Order: sequence, then C-alpha cells, then structure tokens
Amino acid sequence: MKNVSMLARRRVLRGILGGGAVSFGLPLLDCLLNSNGTALANNAPIPLRLATWMWPFGLGDSDYRPKTAGKDYELPVQLASLKPFKERVNLFSGGEVFLDGMSNNTHFTGVQGLFTGKISNGAEYSGSLDTLIGDVIGKGTRFRSIEVSAGGDPRATWSARTGSGKSPAEVSPLKLYTRIFGPEFVDPNAASFTPDPEVMVRKSVLSAVTEDRQDLMKSLGAADRARMDTYFTSLRMLEQKLAIQLEKPAPLEACKKPDTPPQEKSTAISLLSEGMERHDLFAKLLAHALACGQTRVVNSAITTGTDGLRMEGETSNHHTYTHEEPVDPKLGYQVESARFQDRYMRALHDFIATMDSIQEGDRSMLDRMVIYAFTDHSAPRLHSLRNYPQLIIGSGGGRFKTGQHIPRQGDAATRVGLTLQVGMGVPVSAWGSGSNRVTSPISEVLA
Repeated sequence: MKNVSMLARRRVLRGILGGGAVSFGLPLLDCLLNSNGTALANNAPIPLRLATWMWPFGLGDSDYRPKTAGKDYELPVQLASLKPFKERVNLFSGGEVFLDGMSNNTHFTGVQGLFTGKISNGAEYSGSLDTLIGDVIGKGTRFRSIEVSAGGDPRATWSARTGSGKSPAEVSPLKLYTRIFGPEFVDPNAASFTPDPEVMVRKSVLSAVTEDRQDLMKSLGAADRARMDTYFTSLRMLEQKLAIQLEKPAPLEACKKPDTPPQEKSTAISLLSEGMERHDLFAKLLAHALACGQTRVVNSAITTGTDGLRMEGETSNHHTYTHEEPVDPKLGYQVESARFQDRYMRALHDFIATMDSIQEGDRSMLDRMVIYAFTDHSAPRLHSLRNYPQLIIGSGGGRFKTGQHIPRQGDAATRVGLTLQVGMGVPVSAWGSGSNRVTSPISEVLA
C-alpha cells in the first residue's frame, strides 16, 4: 500500500455548505497506514488492546500438557475447540502459584497470585495485571476498562486498581450497550462533531474545584491532605475522561455501532446455556467497544469459582460436580465436569472468533491485540494450584510469537504475567512477591 505521509490521521476535508462550515473526518484508509499495515503513515502505532478471559475449575484432572514443546505439538483434547486458532495461541503449562506457608483460599488464592503477583491469608486484592497494562496502553479512552460476567454475578471480576478494590462486573448486555453506545457515545466516523454542553459544564465545574485545591490543602493536616490527594486524583481522572468527550475522536474504519440493543431474558442466570448466550452477547459488545476506541482493556469472566452453572434438567451444578463426582478410572477425569469445560472452551473459541471477525486494514483486530485466558484452579477435583493452564492468544501487533507450547514445570506461574507486561510495553523488570516473584520473562514468545 502507498504511504501518503501528507495525510495525517486527524486531517479533515473542509468546505462551505449552505453558508456553514462543515468538516468530514477521514476513515482509517490504507493510504494512512505504513507499507506494512502495522502503523499509521506518520508512524503512530495502531492502538494495542488487551482482553482477559477467565473460566472456572481448570481443565480437568487428567494431565492436559502436550508431550512436546515449541510449535510441533498436538493440541490437548481439553482445548480441541481452539484448533482453528492453534497457530495464534500460546499454551503455557506446569506453572504454579506458591503458597509460602499461607492457606489456599480456594477459588481465590490462585487467581490472586496469577493476576496480582502476590498472595495473602486475607482478601487483599489490588493492582491486577490488566490495570498495570491498561495504564500503558489505555490512555485517552472513555473507559479505562470494561468488566463483564456471563454468570450474572457482578462479583465475578478480577480487575482491581491499586487501593481501589475490585471493579464490579456488568451482568446485563442491555445495560452495557446503553453504557457504551448510549447518549454519550460519539461516533468516530461521523461527518461532524458537536461537544455536549453538559459535558462542557461538568468539566468547567471540576476545573474550578481544582483551582481551589492548593489553598484548601494548606489548611489541612497530614492525614486529611492524604485523603484529599486521593480525592483530587479521582477528580483529575474524571476531568481527563470529560476532556476526551470534548474532542472529536480520530476516525476508526472498523468502528460500527451495533444496529439494535441486545435482547436479554433476565439478569438471573443459573443454566449453562443461559450463561453462554449471555457470554456471546457480551463478546460482540466488547469487540465493538474496542473497535470504536471506547476502551483498550476488557475483562470477561464466566462465573466465580463458587457460582457453578448447571445443565438443563439437572440439579447439580458444575461446582458441585467438581467436589462430588468420582474420577472415571479408565478415562482419568470427571466425565460430567468435563462437559462444562468443553462448553467453556467453545465459548473461548467464539470470543476469539468475534475479535478476529473485525478487520483493521489488512489484518484483523485479533492480530492487533492479546487475549489472556486463565482459570482459578488447574485440577477441579483437587482445587490444585499446580500445573496451571494459561493461554495467550494473538500477537499484539507482532509483539509476541505465537503457536507454541511452553512447558514451565514447577516454575512460578506469575512469569506468564510478567511476560505479558513486558511484551505490552510496561516498564517493569520484576513482578510478584515471595516465591511468586519473577525477574525474567519467557523469551521464547517475545518477538
């Protein structure tokens, strides 16, 4: 494709129509990309995105690890649904979350270690992986991140900023649609742009408050200054968000607002089929939000580990099966529990396919992003923290080599999180604490 450097991304066509000035933003044309289609013609990179995807109860008690490492490996039966994307998937096996003498708070401690790099005997949970990466790649968007839960529980989320606690998950696709594409949504490809007067007033009020900040801080003691500093930090974040809404967004060719709001029966979910239907609605909305530049970080979870879904016509849910169902002596795994795992992996396939269906230039959005898939336990019956399955899907715009099995038997599972941070541009040389602290990424997957 021809590099036309004189066409900046934000250039507009200007003219006069009916006595008024009009402006037409340019879409993300091929001529606005460099010769490789990996960046804009002015060498500004196409935005990176991150999606995290959590499923409960691991991959079954039978060993899922392929016998060979590198690219020449056979995808395990537990991940057979991902075969169409095998060349774009990195499978990490053998990692462990070390307890360091602390107790295993089932369905929590494992994810606490994987996603924050540290564990504790309490419910302490902050500074999650997605927020660390989002602080680097997610600036300049309406939403720092978006969290959803297919199982209907707003607590089924693992995203948490330092000192802020977990971000609640959205459980209603309709409410998420309204939140993203409601009155405050600005189409980046619209021919014209008019700032919302209400947003202008809100930003003006916040600016006035900020101007009085120094005088107020001088009159406070140390403890109150610390509290007010936290308060003003949140105000600055809100003001930055409002400032974004007052600027015409850069055009994004792949942005297409969903035609109609999603239809949902109820926010209460108990059946696996209902949860998977909700999952697919969320996947489409998250893909549109990413393509339209509303956020660059999304987090999707099936359920919490303690909220098991059940099959149609059955009374036992997945969580109950993991505790009560015996392991089949011939097959080596819990048969009923495996049915749920298979359905989750098909949902992951659909999530990946949804991201891959959106074209950006000569590649898909999946090629410009990374999906990190993780779980709360490696083996459901044992609720084990050893031999964790972790997946990275997508090359992040060429930052990761893909299509490999990387065995790391007995290694800290947090090394995958450090590798993800390094590959996504986070300036970090170490991550985690205690035995879960790691200082080097997995070089085999870094481009």
